[in-house]
Amino acid sequence: MSRNAILLYVFLNVVLFFFISIFYYLSLTSSYPSVINIPKGSITSIITHLQKNNLDINRLDSILLNFFGSPQSGWIEIHPTNNITYETSKGDFLYQLTNSKAALKEITLIPGETMYFFIENISSTLGLDKKELWEAYQEYTSYPDGVILPNTYKVPLDIGPRYLMSYLIEQSMKEHKRNAIKILGRYDEKQWFNYITIASIIQKEAASKEEMPLIAAVIYNRLKIKMPLQMDGSLNYGEYSHQKVTPHRIRNDKSVYNTYKNYGIPPYPVGSASMDAIIATIKPADVDYLFFVKNASGGHSFSNNYKTHIDNINQ
Repeated sequence: MSRNAILLYVFLNVVLFFFISIFYYLSLTSSYPSVINIPKGSITSIITHLQKNNLDINRLDSILLNFFGSPQSGWIEIHPTNNITYETSKGDFLYQLTNSKAALKEITLIPGETMYFFIENISSTLGLDKKELWEAYQEYTSYPDGVILPNTYKVPLDIGPRYLMSYLIEQSMKEHKRNAIKILGRYDEKQWFNYITIASIIQKEAASKEEMPLIAAVIYNRLKIKMPLQMDGSLNYGEYSHQKVTPHRIRNDKSVYNTYKNYGIPPYPVGSASMDAIIATIKPADVDYLFFVKNASGGHSFSNNYKTHIDNINQ
């Protein structure tokens, strides 16, 4: 065998040994977190950060990562599991490290809920400061409530208060505009949020979707004859969202939301409103009802005169 042939044979064996070693190394299994926070910086600094957090990763991995790609910064979900850690091969972990998407959390605003409790929920879910959330919210809108549409939103774990509120408000305002154009054919913000304010009261008062157009009719009928709305739902604003409205509360609440003391609708929504409530506001039932009261079936009994209303109360 010639010298060149021997050298080629040795070289091929070295290469083969190298690839076998790398393959073996990448097949080694270990436990890794399901969600990892990747700092901004070079691959070397990322490896150092992960080592300090007791992950099974070393300098060789920094070399291998150059072939897999660079990890994105922020919280990323390495493996979709409910467990804190999971076991996988080194190769799969390095691949996931460079290809996984941002770790997301769900925050939900239910129809009728107020910003006060939505921010409480955000703070608890994402670990964000409530004061900073309020400051960010007020930076992007002048409406105390009713701007963010009820929905479930998926947001990154490491999102900050300002970006979060900017995103939620911007997306909701775009949706408000789309809905207005779809239903009304045009978008006038002042007119639209006048509807949202009425819809937010309907959302609080109605026992069902079917009742919403009827309650909308009651509101418009009362406004037409300059009768106070006297809706308990309007007093379920902010931190009072889940509190029963008592006579003491009615007498002592001096806010603009007290429709027992103030004529007309409040200047702002009292909470979030669903599309059903918004549509009911725009398309109320064609009835002459002025009163409604809860009945034994869990719904409301409606009437167009006070005498019948008192009878319904007694029943």
